[in-house]
Amino acid sequence: MHPTLGKAILGGAVGTALMTGMMYMVAPMMGLHMDIAAMLGSMMGGHWAAGMAAHVMMGTLLFPSIYALVLFAKLPGTPIVRGAAWGIGLWLMAQLVVMPMMGAGVFSSNAGGMMAAAGSLMGHLLYGGALGAIAGSGAD
Repeated sequence: MHPTLGKAILGGAVGTALMTGMMYMVAPMMGLHMDIAAMLGSMMGGHWAAGMAAHVMMGTLLFPSIYALVLFAKLPGTPIVRGAAWGIGLWLMAQLVVMPMMGAGVFSSNAGGMMAAAGSLMGHLLYGGALGAIAGSGAD
């Protein structure tokens, strides 16, 4: 049982848009500065646009492809639960590998601490839930 790659990409695009909107519009209202494009861009010559392009490509193409082609059939639960589980997995990779590589520390300890890590978790759950809901609708 797999969702189509097209539905997964659509779900990834919607999830990426929701997560990005949350990062730039909701997080500041909570006193958090979350700019993944700037952080990724700092690893790519300091260009914000390059960081945003990487964020969109991973969220729209790479992660949905892995989800649809490898993980969907192996994860338990409804499509939304499966997507949320993938979102948690992505969050753990971000907090344990990517954030330390960018100087933010494990669980964002040098970039807002647990508030930032919790905000990131909410964004990844939103992303995964949207991905799962859209990709899993009518999966065959």
